[in-house]
Amino acid sequence: MLSEEYIQKIRNQFPILKKKIYDNPLVYVDNAATTQKPIQVIEASYKYYSTINANVHRGLHNLSQKATLYVENVRKQIQNFIHAKHSSEIIFTKGSTESINLVASSINNLIKKGDEIIISCMEHHSNIVPWQVICEKKGAILKIIPIHKNGYLKLKDFEYLISKKTKIVSITHISNVLGIINPIKYIIKKSHKYGALVLIDGAQGPSNLCLDMQDLDTDFYVFSAHKMYGPTGIGVLYGKKEILNAIPPYQLGGEMIKNVSFKKTTYSDLPFKFEAGTPNIEGIIVWGSAIDFVEKIGISNIQNYKKKLLIYAIERLSSIDGIQLYGEIKDFSKKSSIISFNLNKLHCFDVGSILDRFGIAVRTGHLCAQPLMNFFKVKGMIRVSFSIYNTFKEVDYLFEGLLKAKKLLLKC
Repeated sequence: MLSEEYIQKIRNQFPILKKKIYDNPLVYVDNAATTQKPIQVIEASYKYYSTINANVHRGLHNLSQKATLYVENVRKQIQNFIHAKHSSEIIFTKGSTESINLVASSINNLIKKGDEIIISCMEHHSNIVPWQVICEKKGAILKIIPIHKNGYLKLKDFEYLISKKTKIVSITHISNVLGIINPIKYIIKKSHKYGALVLIDGAQGPSNLCLDMQDLDTDFYVFSAHKMYGPTGIGVLYGKKEILNAIPPYQLGGEMIKNVSFKKTTYSDLPFKFEAGTPNIEGIIVWGSAIDFVEKIGISNIQNYKKKLLIYAIERLSSIDGIQLYGEIKDFSKKSSIISFNLNKLHCFDVGSILDRFGIAVRTGHLCAQPLMNFFKVKGMIRVSFSIYNTFKEVDYLFEGLLKAKKLLLKC
């Protein structure tokens, strides 16, 4: 396990953690929404704009060539990070949401009336709405994998739902609400037996798990930089080369073309076919620094440390009278460092507001998962999510903050 001294060294690399909130130390436990950025990531942004800034893939001048080299090096870096077969399978997007929309739009022509698309009850809105729209346009049927009361997928229901009519199965790797790690290898294998494509929403994946696209054998995997210490506004769609070659582009414009005339346009080869316009050059290059940060610590070290924090936090929070935790926690190998709960039927916004006055940053509300809230018959939840820079002392401070919030609100 990583020592307290080592964690403190990591914390010292995050300038924002020195910030005071209402004269209290910042305890930032909203990492499932976005992670804070280490100094090397912040400095990489400054370095790009002060020494490299130029458009990519288009200029012969020195700065353009240098910027292009940096961008393509990061593409290869991400290829290695997730063990993709080809760097051309790494498509840069604005983030997980755009990546899902890209796939939904590009496979549109594969969907016809009566076809079926399968998602689950625990999906983020970004992995619900695009498929709803396609089903409405095409007359296809959206099928939902239900969950047990403990939050786990009803896999027997999935086996019943899938059929030769299923064209795509789109499932979250890790629930952004429950922290449950879904059995995606099983789902992928089962789906492929019926000829269905599989998309995995991996928004919570790279910061919590070692990823291997060759082992998973998924057709698409999406994730964002900002949930793994990188900048916002940049993400990736991984897709199998043969599938990406077979589907049309999502957006049209500069860079994604090979030849243009007023009679006909032909498209560029991968990955540029799906990267119309000027990309988020700074975001891509800075993301490389974030990956360096993760790899220096080691994703398995990060995973193990956060697991210890998770177990300790659940022990502490479970001792609070009147707390309701969502998602059964028996097997911690199937759980990431996310805890969602409610306290004494108090409104989650009220609890979150008081915690904020103590300097504790949590997420409150429906967590972009209203169908899941409906399943649990609540309007919202309080979510705590840990990162490598969180400490056991911060868990204790959160525990004390919840007790104070409960006491104050029950008096009202």
